[in-house]
This record gives sequence, structure tokens and C-alpha cells, in this order.
Amino acid sequence: MKIDWEVYGLDLATPLRISRSVMSRRDAVRVVVEHDGQRGHGEVVTSTYYRLDVQTITSLLNRPLLAGADSPEIALDALHADTTIPEGVRAAVDAALHDLLGLRGDVPVHALVGLPQWRDTPTAYTIGITTPDDAAVQAAALAGRGFSVLKVKAGADPERDVAAVTAIAAAAPDARLILDPNGGWSPDETVRVVERITAAGVALDAVEQPIPPGDPDALAWIRERCPAPLVADEDAATVADVRQLAGAVDGVNIKLAKCGGLRPALEIVAAAREGGLDVMLGCLVASSLGIAPAVHLAGHARWVDLDGHLLLAHDPWSGIGGEDGTLRLSGGPGLGVVRR
Repeated sequence: MKIDWEVYGLDLATPLRISRSVMSRRDAVRVVVEHDGQRGHGEVVTSTYYRLDVQTITSLLNRPLLAGADSPEIALDALHADTTIPEGVRAAVDAALHDLLGLRGDVPVHALVGLPQWRDTPTAYTIGITTPDDAAVQAAALAGRGFSVLKVKAGADPERDVAAVTAIAAAAPDARLILDPNGGWSPDETVRVVERITAAGVALDAVEQPIPPGDPDALAWIRERCPAPLVADEDAATVADVRQLAGAVDGVNIKLAKCGGLRPALEIVAAAREGGLDVMLGCLVASSLGIAPAVHLAGHARWVDLDGHLLLAHDPWSGIGGEDGTLRLSGGPGLGVVRR
């Protein structure tokens, strides 16, 4: 079983500002796993937060990660047994191996992850931190394109956050709104800001990771006082994390780059269900190749936030849709994406 890779750049159409950074570009590494004449693909993107750069990624891919594995199934076991591989790299190889399995069996990946039937799925679109007027303009344009779910970045300034959310709600009154401060608030700020937004007549579909990770008791305190469902993101990386969060939050955000791929994601889905938690599917900015594995999991989620490919100036891959607010798989075997 052979691994190859290719590096390419991904420029955003517009810089994206969140509470902790501004991003205008990412590098991506396409991972190719070849076996018996078939080639499966995956993608890992660079991330300061997850401490992944091109050199780190490619040096890992140069290791004999799948040496001795003579089938994708055995390779998956070996991959997930090696805890020295960062989750983002593991997720890319995991995706390529699932792509191979789908190609070999002539079935789409969603059929391999417990979802025999596919249903077109709305995705959120992210509005970064900006002025309330600009946020309203973006919201109106997105609603006009067909987006019914909008994710609003917050956490830089509570006054601006309240003004931006109310402006977005007025510009796109039928849209469901998810508020994401990326850990930029304190517990008290979270309750105050959400109360002000609610008092203005705006219903929030969810509030995601409002405080810095590491304090599940504070999340539980917020949940008791928050009128919107509370979703943990950075606090929910593993099955153990999710079990600890049962009762403290309403849902958990699963990102494949955070948990290590489709196999661990399914384990987290099962743990969330056992704990009475709903699931959000999230992503990093990536191409359609990088987003596709999570799209195949969409039937397991209450909230779907898989818009990373939609934020790009040019997506080198296609096959998952989303441009009109709805994700649509091509129906092909494996991940079902193709190079443009």
C-alpha cells in the first residue's frame, strides 16, 4: 500500500475574521493511498490552532505509515492504533482509506458509515466578524442565494456582536442563526449577550463554544441560564470528552481534523447519543475534497456547518454542492469528488 501527496494553496474569497485570528489563505496537502490499482484521496490543511504546517504534515506522510498493511481495513486499524500521528493527518489518511473502500465496493462512503440513503442537507454559511452593516448585506445576499442557516462569528466585542446578530436577523428573517464566539467570552458575558439578543426578538438555533475550553462546569452553569442550545467545540475532541460533557451542554461539534477521521467520529456520535447530546458537524476551511468525508456523515447531525469549501476563491475539487445552501453528493462511489 503506497502513500503519495501533493501540496497546493487555498485562497479565501474574502479574509475571515474570528475572535482569535484573521485568515486569508491555507495550504492543503492532498493525500493519495494506492492499493490494487485504485487510488483513494483525502486532504489535510495547515492550521496554527492545531499546530500543523506543511513541513510537519509532509514529514509524517514520508513515514511508512501503512507499511505491512495489505488491505484498507488493516490499514485503518494500524492508522488509528498509532497515536503519534496528529489528528488532522490521521483524518486525511482515514478519508483516503474510506474512499478506497467505497471505490472497491462501488458504494458511496455514507453507506459505509451507517447511512445507506443520502438526503440533500442544508449547510450553514459563516459570516466573519465585521461591521453590523456589512454583516446585514452579507446575510441578505446569502439568503437570496438559498442559505437557510447562517453562522455568525462573535467574541471580539459584545456590543458589536449584539448589533451584528440583530442586523443579520433583520436582513435574513427566515434564517436559522448559530452564534460562535470561538471561546471569546466569559460565562457572564455569554449569558448577558444571549439575553440581549433574545430580548431583541432574535431566536438563536445554537451557541457554540462561547468560553475558552477546559471548564465543563462553567459550560453547565451557562446552559442553566442560556435560552439557546449550547454546543461544545474545542471541549469535545474525544469520546471521553463527550461523556464528561453529558448534561453540561446540549450538543457537541465533531470536526474530523479534531478527532482524527470518520472512524473516531462515529465513536463520538455513538457516545453523544448515549449521553443525550445532539451532534453538530463542523469543519476547517478546506477544499471539497477535505470537506467531503464529513458531508457523508451529515445524516447523523442536527446542525451541519460544512461550508469550508464555499469560502474559497477557487475550489480545486467538486462533488458536494453547497453553493445554494444545500449539500448534494454526486452519487459516485467513495467520496464522490473529482478534480476540476
